[in-house]
Amino acid sequence: MTADIAIHGTRHAVAARRDGDRWIVTLEGRELGVDVVDVGGRWSMLISPHVVSGAGRNDIGPASRSYEIEFEPREAGGQVVFVNGDAFPLTITDPRAAFARRSPGSDTALARAVGSAAVTAPMPGRIVKVLVAPGDAIAARQPLVIVEAMKMENELRAPRAGTVAAVRVREGQSVEAHAVLVVIE
Repeated sequence: MTADIAIHGTRHAVAARRDGDRWIVTLEGRELGVDVVDVGGRWSMLISPHVVSGAGRNDIGPASRSYEIEFEPREAGGQVVFVNGDAFPLTITDPRAAFARRSPGSDTALARAVGSAAVTAPMPGRIVKVLVAPGDAIAARQPLVIVEAMKMENELRAPRAGTVAAVRVREGQSVEAHAVLVVIE
């Protein structure tokens, strides 16, 4: 997975790939090993230089550092990421999503044209629970769908208040990254 991130207006290309129980993240040409654990709605990340030793096993090196990470959406779009309590404005752009937004036939382009919002799957996964139905009035940040991806359940929330126009998935269904799950008017 590759994405562009902007922190304080500076853009960076970031690539991440799964390697066993951890992630290998490439940032500014430097490979880092990242172990992530969900701790009550926050993420605990252990970041270390990517080290490969005996039989291709990855070891946590002596330069490892632990960070507590929490993401919070902003009303104007993007997110604020809290790293050990310090706030950083963050915008993440998946190049595939940017391409889809430019495509005139995409659900996202349609949603913008008619004032709707499409809630999409952040990555491939399986729908665990659908929490809303068409016609439901919803509040901003209200949970809509629970998606299981990479052995973790992710609660997807409404980006704004509105009415559920469509639910395009059912429980147990597998979905691809960026699949439209719920449309809000």
